[in-house]
Amino acid sequence: MHGAPVIVLNQNVKREQGRKVQLGNVTAAKTIADVIRTCLGPRAMLKMLMDPMGGIVMTNDGNAILREIMVEHPAAKSMIEIARTQDEEVGDGTTSVIILAGEMLSVAAPFLEQQVHPTIIISAYRRAMDDLVTVLRDQISVKVDINNKEEMVKIVKSCLGTKFIKKWMDLACQIALEATSTVAIEENGRREIDIKRYAKVEKIPGGAIEESKVLRGVMINKDVTHPKMKRRIENPRILLLDCSLEYKKGESQTNIELTREEDFVRILQLEEEYVQNICAEIIRLKPTLVITEKGVSDLAQHYLVKAGISVIRRVRKSDNNRIARACGGTIVNRTDELKDEDIGTGCGLFYIEKFGDEYFTFLVECKDPKACTILLRGASKDILMEIERNLQDAMNVARNVMVDARLVPGGGAVEMALSHSLSEKAKSIKGVDQWPYKAVCTALEVIPRTLIQNCGANTIRTLTALRARHAGDGNVTWGVDGETGNIVDMKDFGIWEPYSVKVQTYKTAIETAILLLRIDDIVSGTKRQQGGDDAGGAAGGAPMASEGPEP
Repeated sequence: MHGAPVIVLNQNVKREQGRKVQLGNVTAAKTIADVIRTCLGPRAMLKMLMDPMGGIVMTNDGNAILREIMVEHPAAKSMIEIARTQDEEVGDGTTSVIILAGEMLSVAAPFLEQQVHPTIIISAYRRAMDDLVTVLRDQISVKVDINNKEEMVKIVKSCLGTKFIKKWMDLACQIALEATSTVAIEENGRREIDIKRYAKVEKIPGGAIEESKVLRGVMINKDVTHPKMKRRIENPRILLLDCSLEYKKGESQTNIELTREEDFVRILQLEEEYVQNICAEIIRLKPTLVITEKGVSDLAQHYLVKAGISVIRRVRKSDNNRIARACGGTIVNRTDELKDEDIGTGCGLFYIEKFGDEYFTFLVECKDPKACTILLRGASKDILMEIERNLQDAMNVARNVMVDARLVPGGGAVEMALSHSLSEKAKSIKGVDQWPYKAVCTALEVIPRTLIQNCGANTIRTLTALRARHAGDGNVTWGVDGETGNIVDMKDFGIWEPYSVKVQTYKTAIETAILLLRIDDIVSGTKRQQGGDDAGGAAGGAPMASEGPEP
């Protein structure tokens, strides 16, 4: 009974093996890279994406584009996954990582056609990746002083130069740096910067982009619960709650059957006493503002208004955590456990302002806020969405530099320098491994080549001139000016990128190429559509992008 396993394939199962699958994966990766290719550099084109609900997105952010594209091919799906990984890990370089991964696979295709075994290509790629990281850290990267404001502004500017927001570059740099340094915390010698959770972006259509600013505190889309409550308090004593200020129902399904009228009166009385009691516990600490994540009953509002306390209810948990960080308060779960040190006193001003039809609560002028809100104004929702995406990238760049204070030259200079130094190393490699190793050098050149193509310069002439520059000693900072396509020294030009973003880009791109080269069999149990061979099939063929016909 314990013989070889039997694989039963029914008629709907499609199976493809060997070279065909590997070359199919290469084609899929190239197709995805081609969709994104025009989105690299300062002269990047925008893509207009339509989602199934009819909404539109206009962006040149690689990750945002790939999130909207629908693909069937499994290799194309893993390409889209790496853009997401890159975005979560370092928040920038999503376009570069896709282009590089596509090119790494593309240069492997000739070897596969010449019957070179994928394991040989993979071992050469692995070796190239290790050498690449060593060269990048020891020879190319430079340390940077993160306390030098001018240096930091230059770094963030190089990130924003390729984005829609570059017209308001100075304002955006200031916002990104201010927000990132506000939420930075030193703990046990480690610096923790959680932008996602504590630097919230609030978008309010209307007004000019120049009116955007970082608030030293928190802003939420709420109003006080009762019209008689104060809407402006200086130096408020803030109490943060995670419990409802209304009569507590039974935890499980509770039914009470009453036969006498007195019992009903007694139950109402109990309810009133309970609410009065929890309000008394709050009033005892003399707060001037109570913020709770749950509801507040009319009766509780009545008691708190009499005590001159303003109340904001049903605040999101994430907002409440931000308020706690900004004003120094503690979120309390039960009113009978309230202590005086739970009150937040770090906020300078509480006020409510109306924008359009909605009311917004501001808790600003905090003494030492470890959370902040970025208020964005702009003409329309679409513009604000794109500005937010750009700002997120800028804040991530600032965060990466603050965590690992090393920089590498931008504008394709670092790729050319790595390509040159790896091709020198390749000369010492014996055997067949030398050729896939050299192919990695060729693949790295795709970044400067794409930059030159996107600004309409002569690709071959510029790339040859750039290679010649890098052949000289110590010329690692020469790259491409993405606006004009000329060759410039990045040291003078002032375009630098965070080391951590680049390392992550190369590692992810090469690892993905290795992973896809190891696949030699795709088995799919999905039914093929009627009417011939469709492009979204289980294995061969390029992926179908939702943008229309295949690129």
